[in-house]
Amino acid sequence: MSERSALIRLTGNGSGECGQGDCPNVYRTATGSFLVQGEASDAFKPSTGEGLVEIPESVLREAFDALGW
Repeated sequence: MSERSALIRLTGNGSGECGQGDCPNVYRTATGSFLVQGEASDAFKPSTGEGLVEIPESVLREAFDALGW
């Protein structure tokens, strides 16, 4: 798991659901994978060691914009 300080925060610049707050957010790791922070969901039971989070569409759009996608 990456240290939080080593992550690139792609959202939370003020245009998303929480503005400058700490939720929900999308981060990019040094290896190019993504971490998603959001409200825990119980839509189904994930495999051991995995979890589900729910984030608004606006947060994903903000992350895509940050990446130029």
